[in-house]
Amino acid sequence: MTDTLTTNPDQAGDDQQGVRPLHQGGGANQLRVRAYNERLVLSLVRRNAGLSKADIARLSGLSAQTVSVIMRALEKDGLLMRGEPVRGKVGKPKVPMALNPDGVYSFGLKIGRRSAELILMDFVGTVRRSLKEAYKYPTPDSIRQFVRDSVGKITSTLSAAQQARIAGIGIAAPFELWNWGEEVGAPIEDLNAWREVDLIDTIGTIVPFPVFQQNDATAACGAELVFGLGPTYSDFAYFFIGSFIGGGVVLNQALYAGRTGNAGAFGSMPVSSRSGHPSQLIDQASIFVLEEMLTRDGRDPAMLWRDPDYWSQLGKTLDIWINHTARSLAIAITSVCSVIDFEAVIVDGGFPTDVCDRVVAATRAAISELDLQGIERPHIEQGRVGSAARAIGAASLPLFSRYLLDQNVLFSKG
Repeated sequence: MTDTLTTNPDQAGDDQQGVRPLHQGGGANQLRVRAYNERLVLSLVRRNAGLSKADIARLSGLSAQTVSVIMRALEKDGLLMRGEPVRGKVGKPKVPMALNPDGVYSFGLKIGRRSAELILMDFVGTVRRSLKEAYKYPTPDSIRQFVRDSVGKITSTLSAAQQARIAGIGIAAPFELWNWGEEVGAPIEDLNAWREVDLIDTIGTIVPFPVFQQNDATAACGAELVFGLGPTYSDFAYFFIGSFIGGGVVLNQALYAGRTGNAGAFGSMPVSSRSGHPSQLIDQASIFVLEEMLTRDGRDPAMLWRDPDYWSQLGKTLDIWINHTARSLAIAITSVCSVIDFEAVIVDGGFPTDVCDRVVAATRAAISELDLQGIERPHIEQGRVGSAARAIGAASLPLFSRYLLDQNVLFSKG
């Protein structure tokens, strides 16, 4: 890279495939979209905490003078912060730089088929506030009210200066929310209401900052790539077990969308049902399957979404669900790795960490019983981001759109 990078136009993110902002700036948000080289510096610091000015100049190919000017501007705007000088044997001490956690905030909204979650996240990915609501199924009106109330509650705890640093709100929601009505037990007319809803426009009428949207499983995969095990593996397949299982594909440390944006739609993969008949993974390794089992046992499945401690009370029913989920996952993982030689497969889900521990352990055991001749067994890892991965991925959308260069981490064709 050379200083010719300064001739590149600002990259506002609104042309990114699959993620469309409603508007830029205005309202509570006073922070401008950063110019290309400013975003380059912020991206380098994000990926390599503790870089000095000299390190940034070397990695970026920009001149030391250009880097100094950019860093002074970013410090002045509160986006970068200095660490304690590190003194070497010769020369001036190095001053490590880091993103200022309070430099930018963003909201992340997860809309699921059984619950919604709104988080406020800072510039380094720490969740500052989180509000959740469980329901039998989502309706446009209930989601509007949840967002209106939750954004109001959270922003009321922020100072005017903090509110001015909100970059936007990202939405993580399943594509075609109106599908699978029978599985979630929702009246078809209520789910069909989603056919006429543009979430970006709808949420944009409620909040005074830019709005972005991404598929929920893709957003979760992006969160794992940025804040979880992503730096450890160049290529991995990602499975997120929610009400319905979904996933994502990472190649060369970037999300891969595919021709139609449907890469990683692992829920549609063919597996075997318990009776041995052909089925889809979504019907064998999703939480709604556990809900049906609990209903048959005369227990309230809604508690899965209302009380995390409820999972520890499920006993044998949970054991059976985990074992069957793991067998189905093992078959799907083997199929995925026969197409792409993934180094790792990461599994996460909308349940407590100890349940995820058990799912991953059972999947490792199940795959060891399969015939893997001709393929290399991948590392099967538990996701580090956890049940909030979809909301965290959503909250990352405004940050990557407006302040960072490596947008292919989260922006894929939808």
